[in-house]
Amino acid sequence: MNEQIVILDFGSQYTQVIARRIRECSVYSVILPFHTPVEEIRKLRPSGIILSGGPSSVYSAKAPLPDKGIFQLGIPILGICYGVQLLAHFLGGKVEKGLKREYGKGTLSVQDPSCDLFRKLPGTLQVWNSHGDKLTRLPKGFVAVATTANSDFAAIESRERRFYGLQFHPEVAHTPKGKEILSNFVHGVCGCGKNWTMRNYVDQAVDEIRRQVGSEKVILGLSGGVDSSVAAALIHKAVGDQLTCIFVNNGLLRANEADVVREVFGRNFKLRLQYEDSTRLFLGRLKKVTDPERKRKIIGRTFIEVFQAATRRAGKAKFLAQGTLYPDVIESVPIAGNPAALIKSHHNVGGLPKNMKFKLVEPLRCLFKDEVRSLGLELGLPKEIVYRQPFPGPGLAVRVLGEVTPARCEILRNADTIVVEEMKRTGLYYKTWQCFAVLLPVRSVGVMGDERTYDYTIAVRAVESQDGMTADWVRLPYDLLETLSSRITNEVKGVNRVVFDITSKPPGTIEWE
Repeated sequence: MNEQIVILDFGSQYTQVIARRIRECSVYSVILPFHTPVEEIRKLRPSGIILSGGPSSVYSAKAPLPDKGIFQLGIPILGICYGVQLLAHFLGGKVEKGLKREYGKGTLSVQDPSCDLFRKLPGTLQVWNSHGDKLTRLPKGFVAVATTANSDFAAIESRERRFYGLQFHPEVAHTPKGKEILSNFVHGVCGCGKNWTMRNYVDQAVDEIRRQVGSEKVILGLSGGVDSSVAAALIHKAVGDQLTCIFVNNGLLRANEADVVREVFGRNFKLRLQYEDSTRLFLGRLKKVTDPERKRKIIGRTFIEVFQAATRRAGKAKFLAQGTLYPDVIESVPIAGNPAALIKSHHNVGGLPKNMKFKLVEPLRCLFKDEVRSLGLELGLPKEIVYRQPFPGPGLAVRVLGEVTPARCEILRNADTIVVEEMKRTGLYYKTWQCFAVLLPVRSVGVMGDERTYDYTIAVRAVESQDGMTADWVRLPYDLLETLSSRITNEVKGVNRVVFDITSKPPGTIEWE
């Protein structure tokens, strides 16, 4: 990348959102751990650095601190929340615990509209705060350019050094003009153009794949979902028939999934496709397993085992390709050791055997979901594939709460088919990030006809999101909910109750497990 913004991560839950907002400005961004040595940062030749927020206090003995050499690089720096406190801490200012904590919506009063961050913006802005500490003395050379009710230093700048600090969070949706503030930083202050496009990324990714793979063969697990489909198309563009796609039927797929994948990719796209029916193996290993993390690990390990066996039948291959996305990496592990906590593991980044015989090719690892869709269209994939809703790698195993059995999978599969059918019928499917059914380990009394029933409960989940990092539940029309309930209870044997999930992310996750 010729132009990029480095984001140093100090453990903020919003660090990945900062990266996403920068990319929405058509500028590439990369997240690095807070302690990355300045020489490594220098080699990247970034146009600017952003210091993220974080849960720590700069005066804490265990506070995460950056290499102080970043302040000598001569490039613009923007500190956000904890990041602005770091600026003060390192450059001679003072940070103290505030008498009043500042959380939630606030009003920012811009005192100096000539500040580059606030160019062409109103003098009063709604912002989102999340901090207890505050600046009480500015470093030499800094001036305050905006205030809030609880902070005289809500935005600061050292125009000569091109250092800026914001006590609020411009990256979150609750700061409506936050994207414009970040755009002013990356374009106005850092001088970046708008070069981060999928067309440019295709050329770069193809070159990187060719350099990594050389003349070796690549194996890719093709599920038919957006991620693996786009990864397959991209790698096939790079190395052609060096790629063999293996489709594993693990018994945890959506209805008719195996037939669709073989038709679309095997017959239409002419990719080398090898079909592996491992239903009994996966379901056998999941027998009596109820813990969601154990399910994921078992599925991940079994997936690789099947791949290793399938590779021997397909011919020797050195590389295993995966459709791992940036949110998968961010949610699964602290990025390179940052202070963020584990949320959950993903099958693509967890459970891999230490003796795995493949090297990994992950061409989508730096992309968010909507970027992957744009990439798919750029590669010529049909809209029906590109805009297919996300499906979890462990499949129905994380939507069957409790033990996974063939009978429970069939109940869920039938219910989920109805959800998708009705969402498409009403035109809401392609307008919704995800909609699906979940089988709960809850049985309740019901009445069907003149008979008493004691059957399962299906939860319907529909969420709206941009990148999967945050999500809000979709307000489905009552008549649609009525139809879903009626069809599922009438057509799916073993279900007598339907509920609708109205939980956002956070506090919940999109999937139930």
